Amino acid sequence: MSTTTPIVTIFGGSGFLGRYIAHSMARAGWRVRVAVRRPNEAMYVKPYGDVGQVEPMLCNVRDEASTRRAIAGADAVVNCVGILQETKFQTFEDVHVDAAELIARLSAEAGVSKLVHISALGADTEAESVYFETKAEGETRVLHAMPDAIIFRPSVMFGTEDRFFNRMAEFSRLSPALPLFGADAKFQPVYVNDVAMAVEKAITSDVAGGLYELGGPEVATLYDLAKTAMEVAGRRRILLNVPFWIGRLNARSFEMMEKLTGGLFPAMLTRDQLKMLEVDNVVNEGTAGFAELGIKPTAMESVLEGYLYPYRANGQFTTVKSSGKT
Repeated sequence: MSTTTPIVTIFGGSGFLGRYIAHSMARAGWRVRVAVRRPNEAMYVKPYGDVGQVEPMLCNVRDEASTRRAIAGADAVVNCVGILQETKFQTFEDVHVDAAELIARLSAEAGVSKLVHISALGADTEAESVYFETKAEGETRVLHAMPDAIIFRPSVMFGTEDRFFNRMAEFSRLSPALPLFGADAKFQPVYVNDVAMAVEKAITSDVAGGLYELGGPEVATLYDLAKTAMEVAGRRRILLNVPFWIGRLNARSFEMMEKLTGGLFPAMLTRDQLKMLEVDNVVNEGTAGFAELGIKPTAMESVLEGYLYPYRANGQFTTVKSSGKT
């Protein structure tokens, strides 16, 4: 354990959520280790703090030796590692279960005082989706190794680099219609910086171990969220509620294409992702969340326009051009 400036190791610290956590912990005065497979591609995290405060380091969470080195001397550990679809090199079992268990076990052996594990809202051992099922199994393994671990289950996260609203807005550039599978599915989008704040609070404050579900202040269907994205992007598009059976046919074709090309063309849609859309992704009533952490979640409308405006026909000049017509 460190005796001077505290150290936090963030596995997956260069990813969408991880980079926000790294920035937040650096501002809190901690030394930050960003444990990733390719440190040379994560150099952009270094300016998040003072010189030498934030450092990428080589680590493969499927390798015990490098994972142990990343944890050695750390006061706190955050596991942000996760995948949305499997490849021939990585499976949900590898990343969500085995890696989570390894990180928790080695953290316990090293005497780490705080372990924060990022899971997903919807995690359930009885889920039809393998993604959700393995997320739940990972939670079980983590708590077995470190019973006082803090587990966060965020809903779909939005922010400047997200692959949710950005993907919708990008697709609107290419087609007059936006197909939606599971258009009636409910979501509770949460601002990525709020989740990072929750992680900081969990590490730096007296937060009880256990499960926390993190959702934003608004609950909306996928259809309504797509409509919001189109409005902010200033584009009128037809939103099509496509039946799941058509989606499964498309997903099977995409998966076959990925297999035949050896992963050269990753599947745009998988059957497991469709199973995820068949259930609502909202916080369960009575579960601990932002309120217990003393955080007020950010509304979507205060953030979306700040990063979706480039998708408008005239970008940042849209308002100027519109005012010139009056």
